[in-house]
Amino acid sequence: MSATSGVAGRHRGPVALAVTSGKGGVGKTNVVVNLAVALARLRNRVAILDADFGLGNVDVLLGLAPPSHLGHLLTGQKPIDEIVIRGPHGVRVIPAGSGLRELTALTPAHWQRLNTGLAELAVDLDFLLVDTGAGISSNVTELLFGSDRVLLVTSLDPTAVVDAYALIKILTTNNPEKEIGVVINGAESPGEAELVFGQLDVAASRFLRRRLQSYGFIVQDPALREAVLMQRAVVEHAPDAPASRCFRTLATRISSLAPLGGPGLRLVPRERPAPVPLTEMEAPQCA
Repeated sequence: MSATSGVAGRHRGPVALAVTSGKGGVGKTNVVVNLAVALARLRNRVAILDADFGLGNVDVLLGLAPPSHLGHLLTGQKPIDEIVIRGPHGVRVIPAGSGLRELTALTPAHWQRLNTGLAELAVDLDFLLVDTGAGISSNVTELLFGSDRVLLVTSLDPTAVVDAYALIKILTTNNPEKEIGVVINGAESPGEAELVFGQLDVAASRFLRRRLQSYGFIVQDPALREAVLMQRAVVEHAPDAPASRCFRTLATRISSLAPLGGPGLRLVPRERPAPVPLTEMEAPQCA
């Protein structure tokens, strides 16, 4: 089987999967990096958009040294093909700048250049993983609203679970039909992960009248820290480690997803909806 034969049936453009978290420090970018490499090993054409625009670190986790970054694309200095770099198994990385305050709130011109660049990339792509910043800034929510699907990474930390639910509320207010998958990172056991997912799913069902998708969990594993220190994906550094097996399971599940967005790829809606009154935005708290 050739490197592209497994994707020959996809004619509607790549799956745009925004990977996000309500709270920082839950291992979101590590999930993105390992998921991307695991998907590529399944013969998918994969790119990562490091969309933590001012504090990107995908390149750091992969031991890459990009000469250019997303800021050069957004300001019109360089086309996307001049800033994309190759990582393990051909994963393409669109690196974000680090410490660029002017990219913390993008202008309409920035968004237009980003979408133009992504449209060029989309013709040779099966999956675009969008590594958003944590939290609910305008940059983050624009990316979440525009992506096909959202993958929400959380941990067992109660504050991370509460912040994850807050993000689910915002997404549901914007689009109740948006598919949200949840990955529990750093779980000690399947039962522990099921408990955390169950809490979120019950709260979403009861208070927001929607259901979530369980995309599984990543087990707590010392090999993950070793891989980070080596600046490698754990699926490459320690392929037989428990965490690596979890990432391969996640990649198999994600690989079966079909695009939802029609031809091409556009992360930000062409027409932004009118602002929702504050009195209508607040969904019930999960007590």
